[in-house]
Amino acid sequence: MSFRLSRALAVYRKDLLDLRKNRGLLWSMLALPLVIVVTPLGVVFAYVRNPNDPSLKAIALYYDLTVDLANTARFLVEKVLADWFVIYLVMPVFVPILISSHAVAGEKEKRTLEPLLASPVTPLELVIGKSLASLVPSVILCTLAFFLLCAGVDIVAWPLAKELVLPNGMWLFGVFVIAPLFAFFGNGVAVLLSARVGDSRLAQQLAGLMVLPLIGLAAGQFAGWLKAGTTYYALIGGLVLLLDLVIVVVARRLFDRERLMSRWG
Repeated sequence: MSFRLSRALAVYRKDLLDLRKNRGLLWSMLALPLVIVVTPLGVVFAYVRNPNDPSLKAIALYYDLTVDLANTARFLVEKVLADWFVIYLVMPVFVPILISSHAVAGEKEKRTLEPLLASPVTPLELVIGKSLASLVPSVILCTLAFFLLCAGVDIVAWPLAKELVLPNGMWLFGVFVIAPLFAFFGNGVAVLLSARVGDSRLAQQLAGLMVLPLIGLAAGQFAGWLKAGTTYYALIGGLVLLLDLVIVVVARRLFDRERLMSRWG
């Protein structure tokens, strides 16, 4: 059966409707962006509020012995924003996981997967439709969080910087190039896991482990062991792109009608 975009979009609209009805999931999706936006604002505000605090000089020297001690607060503002991007990347991974973990395992729990598989929808159309229902809300939410972060940081940092701190080149490249790659990765892992396990909560928990490497990178950056920047994040994005390609290959082999029907028929 040939691929038809209209059938994939029908699955996409169905899953969006299910998402709108799940208030608990919607609130869970909003909680993480709120934390990711508010936390760096508090740190930047602390630096701007007392830029001549001697402790700031000690912190700045810990990260860079060549730092201009007359501008330590500005240095630390830029440092925390560069390092915070890896925490931001948790969002495009985790939000699709929240949605996609219900994509197949949730359908099985509700006994609605079998009618889908028995319909004219092909496995490829099913995967694309469910992936779009995860990726589109995730990308929109992550982009809105980015704009809110930019506005908040620029307002809070204006007394110190006297110019717009965000968006800068690194964040623009990261949000519009790297973050979608991470969103695709999070969605792909969640869909594959939900296709293998029978419980949506178990799929969500297993897929959630994918954020642990990002937490490790964040710890290394905040400890001063890793230096964040455009090149650094581009290398991470390149690695995730390779993982995305692997996910596509695995998904093409896993999602065939006979296998799914025999497994969950």
